Amino acid sequence: MLEEILKNIEVFSALDSASLSTVAARMKQIQLKAGDVICNEGEPGHSMFVLESGELSVQKRGKDKTLVEIARLRPGEVAGIMSLFGDESRSATLISTGEARLWEISNEDFQALVQSTPQIAHQLLKVLSRYLREETRIVAELRTRDVENRLKIAFFDSKPYTEEAFKDKNEDKYALQFFESRLSMETLVMAEGFKIVCAFVNDTLDAPVVKKLAAMGIEMIAMRCAGYNNVDLAACKEHGITVANVPAYSPHAVAEHAVALMLSLNRHITRAHSRVREGNFSLNGLVGFDMYGKTAGVIGAGKIGQCVISILAGFGCKVLVYDKFPREQTIPNVRNASLDEIFTQSDIITLHAPLIPETRHIISRESISKMKRGVMIINTSRGGLLDAHALVDGLVSGQVGSAGLDVYEEEKDYFFEDYSDMILKDDVLARLTTFHNVIVTGHMAFLTREALLNIADVTLNNVLEFENGLRMGSMKNGLA
Repeated sequence: MLEEILKNIEVFSALDSASLSTVAARMKQIQLKAGDVICNEGEPGHSMFVLESGELSVQKRGKDKTLVEIARLRPGEVAGIMSLFGDESRSATLISTGEARLWEISNEDFQALVQSTPQIAHQLLKVLSRYLREETRIVAELRTRDVENRLKIAFFDSKPYTEEAFKDKNEDKYALQFFESRLSMETLVMAEGFKIVCAFVNDTLDAPVVKKLAAMGIEMIAMRCAGYNNVDLAACKEHGITVANVPAYSPHAVAEHAVALMLSLNRHITRAHSRVREGNFSLNGLVGFDMYGKTAGVIGAGKIGQCVISILAGFGCKVLVYDKFPREQTIPNVRNASLDEIFTQSDIITLHAPLIPETRHIISRESISKMKRGVMIINTSRGGLLDAHALVDGLVSGQVGSAGLDVYEEEKDYFFEDYSDMILKDDVLARLTTFHNVIVTGHMAFLTREALLNIADVTLNNVLEFENGLRMGSMKNGLA
């Protein structure tokens, strides 16, 4: 019986019957009952075990020193193979789950066998080569988990509100590591030992970075935002990295911020507030207009765009809607329109489209020239939708009456960081901040408690699906 078990163990599988009998004769049988401890983690090991019947629980100690089961050893499986070559420390505790029978061979007896039976030594060299390769793979896998066997996730470009929301939703399921640095070729070394990186809008995920991440063992990029124009999806597909995003976290948050910019610009809220703080209660230059009856053009009618449409319709605006995939509009005074209609007829134009090649600089010198003089332009979507140079010229000429920007095409160098003690080197951004009829907010339209929690919830659910094998491959959850 023992010879048959040994025949199925890789170390001994090529041995002939006589050699197997020689090995079996050196092994000692041990009978176990439930709860019997075969060996303890950290203790010196002097022997290898082969399980004939029953099951052994493989356990390791967590942070609180309690034992946590990480695997089960079943009949025909081996433990302590490295102990055959010396007194190696046990990597885990083995405890019998019930009645069991195993066979033990000491390293002293095994070394004697190797010296006396060349066939065993030859087979052993081949097995060790394969074993070491597998151990390397297992070690790499184990490094992606903490001592409590929780999958580790590396968060880049993290802020206190990011950490708070994710810790709230995580409930200690994953081991979260937060890095303030943005992900780039210079910082990706911090992703060593992780399987998943969680990135944001200004992290660099171009082809060279993706290639390096794949070489480091990264298998998933979990974007904690809707946008993914900073991710080289083709490179991710080539290297087998799964990509997931958060298509909708709180469309109301972004929509409400867009409308807040409209109202602040229209009623000169920031200028009025600044005057009052200085004791100036003059109303000169603060005349606005009624939103009621004005024509608002909404470019992009996804979830955020639909929320904006509802709010503006509630104000009594006439709303013109453009979307690549138009849907039926059922709200009174809301209809689908062409881009030219929006450019020529709108008093307010607000952008809620994704940044793709055909939408880049959808607001350009040409489109601005078609607009009503004094038009208000709002962008809370992606900076690249708007040509900032053309906007500045439009503001100077008066063709553009006001602008509210939560995003900026070159925002990566500034947004989310404190540069209050430095000079802005981006001339266009610096110029935009000097206009009294321009409001720039630093990509904060998403920043509500509800949105942050939704982002954390969806992102962690994306990770869970990946962990469960439901997201094996690139471009998932809204990524085409």
